[in-house]
Formats: sequence, structure tokens, C-alpha cells
Amino acid sequence: MADRARRKRRRLSRSGEFERVYREGRSHASRYLVVYAFPRSEDDGDARLGVSVGRKLGGAVERNRIKRLLREAFWSNAESLRPGHDFVIV
Repeated sequence: MADRARRKRRRLSRSGEFERVYREGRSHASRYLVVYAFPRSEDDGDARLGVSVGRKLGGAVERNRIKRLLREAFWSNAESLRPGHDFVIV
């Protein structure tokens, strides 16, 4: 339970946070994903992640499953990330 609460704090949740990463961050695209990265200046805490999945990919169940898989893959490699960055996966 403590691990889940810790991961919840490391998420982007507000639309303003997503917008800042989209506007001011750098992006890298592949055929299936776009990753945006933005270094936060206010603190050097843990990296934070936001995931956005479009409705083209299916209903809510399929989209939520995709989001869970992307989050798990991201956090399994989190130790190699720089602290103090926000990431959005689209």
C-alpha cells in the first residue's frame, strides 16, 4: 500500500501540468508513442509521469489497461531517470 501511495504522488494529474510539459518540454516520437520530457525547476524530487491514451485505441477498459502497462514499464526503469523531471507518454 505504501508503494502505491508513493507512486500516486509521482503522477501528473492536473491539465495545467500536462500543458506545461507539452508546451515547454522536449519530445521524442516513434510510430506508436510520443514521450515529452520537461525539467522542473522548483524542486529536485522524483520523476513524475503522466499518461494520455486516445479514444482511437478502444473503450475505457482497453485504454486503462494500456495506461497500466505503460506506467509499469516506465517505473521499472525509473532508477535510470534523472530526478526532477516530468514525463508525459501519449
